[in-house]
Amino acid sequence: MSALGHYLEEDGIATVSIALIRPQAENTRPPRALWVPFELGRPFGPPGDVVFQKGVLLAALSMLDEGDGPVRIVDFPDDDPRALPDPNWQAPFVAAAVGGDDAEPLAAELQAEVLLLQDAHQRWAEQYNRTTVGLTGLPIAECARYVADWLSGKAPPSPRDGFSAPLILRFAVDDLKAYCLEAAGAGTARPSSRQLGDWLWNETATGKALHALRKRLLAHEDERLRLIVANFMVPAARLPTG
Repeated sequence: MSALGHYLEEDGIATVSIALIRPQAENTRPPRALWVPFELGRPFGPPGDVVFQKGVLLAALSMLDEGDGPVRIVDFPDDDPRALPDPNWQAPFVAAAVGGDDAEPLAAELQAEVLLLQDAHQRWAEQYNRTTVGLTGLPIAECARYVADWLSGKAPPSPRDGFSAPLILRFAVDDLKAYCLEAAGAGTARPSSRQLGDWLWNETATGKALHALRKRLLAHEDERLRLIVANFMVPAARLPTG
C-alpha cells in the first residue's frame, strides 16, 4: 500500500495509509500514514463501534489538510477500548480438564466440545444476524469430524470436489476457530479478543487439538500440508516458546 500511495501521488492523487505495524511503515515510507495501536485485522479499532471508527477515519483524513511530506507518520493517540478485558464475561461452558496428548481421546473431546457450543453459537448468530463460519460448506460437526480424523492419523480425502484435502483441512480449522470464538462472544458482555483467545487456546479441547494436530502434521510428507499447518493453523502469538 505504501508503494501504491507513491504511484498515486505521482498522478496528483493524495493518499493516506493506515499502519498497524509502525516499523513497517517507517521502512516502506508511505507519503502519509496514520499509525494505530490496534491488533492486526482491526485497522479502525473495535468492530461495531461506529463512533470510535469514525474518529480514526477523520484522524487519517485530517492529514490531507496538514503539511506535505515527503513522508509523514502520525500516531493515533487512543487505544482500542475493547482491548481491556470485560470482567462480566463468562465462557459459554466450564471447560473440563482436557486430557493428555493422545490423539484418539483428544479427537473425541474436540467433537464433543463442538456439540456443547451449539446453543451459544446459535445465540451469537441470532444476536448479530451473521456468521463467519462456512468456508468448508460443511456442517460444523462434520468439520470437527474431519479435523478429528486427521488428528487420529487417518488422512481422510477431501469431502468436496475441486478442493484438495489440505485446503479443506485449512478451511475446517478456520471454521472451527470462528465457531468457537463466535459462541464465546454471545451475550451482552464484550470480551476482549485476548480474553477469547486465552479461552480458546488455553482452556478448550479444540485449542489443544489444533496444537496437537499442527505438531503431528509438521512432519508430514506432503509439503503443501506442512506449509498450511505451519502458517495457518495456530496463530504465531499462540505457539509455545522455547
